[in-house]
Amino acid sequence: MLYSTASAQTIETLFQFAKADEVAKWQIVNDGVMGGRSTSTATIIDQGVLRFEGILSLENNGGFASVRSRPDGSLGLASGESIVLRVKGDGRRYTFNLYTPDRRTAFSYQMDFDTKAGEWTEVRLPVDKFVAHSYGRPMPSMKLDPNQVHSVGILLGDKKSGPFEILVDWINVD
Repeated sequence: MLYSTASAQTIETLFQFAKADEVAKWQIVNDGVMGGRSTSTATIIDQGVLRFEGILSLENNGGFASVRSRPDGSLGLASGESIVLRVKGDGRRYTFNLYTPDRRTAFSYQMDFDTKAGEWTEVRLPVDKFVAHSYGRPMPSMKLDPNQVHSVGILLGDKKSGPFEILVDWINVD
């Protein structure tokens, strides 16, 4: 789901990609952790854009590829705020993840967003609307404490094998 265009004024920049070494703050987590065959990479290109690309494979019960920021303390999110990101996609539906220090495996708070092939768009994701998921299954009874979020990520798991690419200009909180 594509949310309304973000306002011109943002409160805080969470991530920007001005330097090539910014990619070291991100890690790839693909379905290979469960025997899958998807592959992906994250690189910084074009003076400050994160490129997340790869090949989604459904082989061996696979079907997801993701990139996430390495945990670095609380990101300082609060109820009522929104994550706003500027992306250029490939027309596929991606999932934005919020991670907390909870020790549960394969656990995050998620919200899907659509991309427009070859077009830069701003996506607004209200923090209060993220839903807890474990192993891809919603857990609506689990409520997010935004102040606990210490990492974010982008995941592709749309059950469509083949190449993918999404570019991220910046990630803000508004």
